Amino acid sequence: DVVETQEHYKSRWRSIWIMYLTMFLSSVGFSIVIMSVWPYLQKIDPTADASFLGWIIASYSIGQMVASPLFGLWSNYRPRREPLVVSTAISVAANCLYAYVHVPHSHNKYYMLTARALVGFGAGNVAVVRSYIAGATSLTERTSAMANTSACQAVGFILGPVFQTCFTLIGEEGVTWELIHLQLNMYTAPVLFGALLGVINIILIFAIFREHRVDDMGRQCKSINSEGEENDALDQDTEGNVDHVAVVALNVLFFVILFVFAVFETIATPLTMDMYSWTRKEAVFYNGIILSVIGIESVAVFMVVKTLSKKTGERAILHGGLLIVLVGFFILLPWGKKLPNIQWQEIKNNSIPRTVPTEMLMPFWSLQELQLPSNHTAEPVGCPLTQSWCLNTPMVYLAQYLSSDVLIGLGYPVCNVMSYTLYSKILGPKPQGVYMGWLTASGSGARILGPVFVSQIYTHLGPRWAFSLICGVVVVSLLLLEIVYKRLIAFSVRYGRMQE
Repeated sequence: DVVETQEHYKSRWRSIWIMYLTMFLSSVGFSIVIMSVWPYLQKIDPTADASFLGWIIASYSIGQMVASPLFGLWSNYRPRREPLVVSTAISVAANCLYAYVHVPHSHNKYYMLTARALVGFGAGNVAVVRSYIAGATSLTERTSAMANTSACQAVGFILGPVFQTCFTLIGEEGVTWELIHLQLNMYTAPVLFGALLGVINIILIFAIFREHRVDDMGRQCKSINSEGEENDALDQDTEGNVDHVAVVALNVLFFVILFVFAVFETIATPLTMDMYSWTRKEAVFYNGIILSVIGIESVAVFMVVKTLSKKTGERAILHGGLLIVLVGFFILLPWGKKLPNIQWQEIKNNSIPRTVPTEMLMPFWSLQELQLPSNHTAEPVGCPLTQSWCLNTPMVYLAQYLSSDVLIGLGYPVCNVMSYTLYSKILGPKPQGVYMGWLTASGSGARILGPVFVSQIYTHLGPRWAFSLICGVVVVSLLLLEIVYKRLIAFSVRYGRMQE
């Protein structure tokens, strides 16, 4: 005896689509500079090493982890438009700061660290987004809506580097606007574009977003955030306890999924610069093209997975996705005998050779004594001698790298969407704000530890150790999935209200 008006239905879904866009843009804010952070960091502050790169990338997720509960708490007592607008404005300001980190005369790497942490703080609005979508959808709509949210987030992570690739055409020097000390180049243009997207997002939130709340049956309810009154209507379908073992297991699996993809995005640029003697510009451009192809692949995967899951179920697809990711990282292990080219830093005829065959290397101690003159302009390429493993670890062939890219680009979106779908089904009609906060924390923690882990292990021990440990982590996650496999069922199925 309840019917939602057509006007209310359209307004509700317009608001949900604005939330999808907000989720997408927060992910783009993370990944749009992933490919260029390392070369830009080397350019503005030569004292920064690969270990500091890990902290810069992780700072985004640290900011998000801190901000998520704060914005979530804010949205419990005030209209959600407030934390959404404030958080997006913080991200816009932080992106503008990133565009100016080259201006100070010292400590530039710490300014970059601060800018990325503030961008992450602004991205803490994902907790507000998820709690709104959970409250603005009926039980039958919620699984699809949560899967779409996951898809928007995943597409943002993957397609961010596509925008970066387009901006490499500007070049490292680009154009300088002396009046406001702004350098518009391949490193700053992406964040300024991100700031523009943020401004557009704020305008859309003011113009289109409205507070809506429906119960599990889709009946319109008063929104706490706009009316200041709680709706005390309960539904008998909420009776029963959530399976917290399944909830914890999925949080762990989601952590692993985000962890391995954060590792993949972080290591791409340093790995290709070391293995294939690519310059900074080449590494950003080529990896951007590779991730663009992966982005197209992922969009196709999202379309196929929704249909395939109806036939095989989400659990089987999640299992298959993890297996694909495992194979992808296993392929990355160095198997051959050829060593990577070593950076050659001896000046001959006022030029620096791009690479020197490893069999022509001088003893390690004498190479360390070679120094570049202060007025050199050529960019040294190859595997740096500061990474001692370069002298004894076989290179990862380009065919290995490309094959791994394809497999990880296939497995990651499958796992991401299925984990969100299963999570929303397990929670059922229960309020999902706190639980989604846990999932946000899991993802943020993964994006903190992933870059730090891989930058430390890769820098000091090399790709063999780094990728072997990743394979071990994925194997453990597969064992966990096997243990809890039978518990990953929908809330209504668990209590016999509907059949699986």
